[in-house]
Amino acid sequence: MITLPPLPRAGTRGGRPATVACWLAVAPVAAWALVRLTGLERGPLVLAFAFTPYVAAVAPVVAVAALALRRRAPAVVAALAAVALIVAVAPRAIPGDRPAAAGPTLRLLTANLRLGSADPAALVGLVRDQRVDVLTVQELTPALAAELDRLGLATLLPHRSLSPEVGSTGSGVYARHPLRDAGHRRNQGFFFTQAYATVTVPGAPPLRVESAHPAAPYAPDVVPDWWTDQRAQPPATPDGGLSVLAGDFNATLDHAALRRLIATGYTDAADAAGAGFGGTWGPYDGDPIPPVAIDHVLVDRRIAVHAAGTHPVPGSDHRALLAELRLPAG
Repeated sequence: MITLPPLPRAGTRGGRPATVACWLAVAPVAAWALVRLTGLERGPLVLAFAFTPYVAAVAPVVAVAALALRRRAPAVVAALAAVALIVAVAPRAIPGDRPAAAGPTLRLLTANLRLGSADPAALVGLVRDQRVDVLTVQELTPALAAELDRLGLATLLPHRSLSPEVGSTGSGVYARHPLRDAGHRRNQGFFFTQAYATVTVPGAPPLRVESAHPAAPYAPDVVPDWWTDQRAQPPATPDGGLSVLAGDFNATLDHAALRRLIATGYTDAADAAGAGFGGTWGPYDGDPIPPVAIDHVLVDRRIAVHAAGTHPVPGSDHRALLAELRLPAG
């Protein structure tokens, strides 16, 4: 006698295997949403969470697939996870309200120069074409610093606070306007330096600018270094002077550490301009890594953001990020 398998219950498609498949697809999305909401990313999740916008894009597809298979419970869980993720990331495409800043405009560019291998002529051309007032750089080497000046950066941005070093640890702040209180500090994770200075912009209060470069969480064993450097970033001073942190943060807006820093009184310029999905890093060394936004310009909330966007820099695996700011009147 031949025994036939039981028929699927009415109202379902595919029987138990389809149910199991639904839950296997839904569980990671639901877990991702839960960790994103709670800010509990740890270990390898720190690196993975840079790609949260891509998970947010996939989550509705999972919900629709579960609904098509008439799996009500998985569909509901997937739909709730999709809503949570979309609510978390979607505002980055919507320009925010601007404070009533009535001072001068400042155009600030930040660029990671990848071990000093960025094309110096291209960077100087970008500064010239975009009428940049302040430039912050990471991974600045002595050779590249000299070549940038030779190609005209010394004329365009004559004031500077530099800590060029061979390898990846150097940094710099260049400005059209005079600087004071210049210096640099060294992170304890990967020992990247962060150059800083106070820019004296005519018609505006003094503006402290720092080139940010915390450690990269590229492997689980270096995540503690990443946490150390993230916690060491200077908070905003909403009751004091104006400040800007601009650079390669090795973190996205989906990392709780960066969100906590912003909550001290900063605004993410790209997010405020509705350009928060502009990827600044990736692919890397030919690997098919989707672009992620790990470079940021964090500005004091009293500063208005009028525009932000990315620009390629040949020779670097990062795209430069340009922000057009309106400072309060001094």
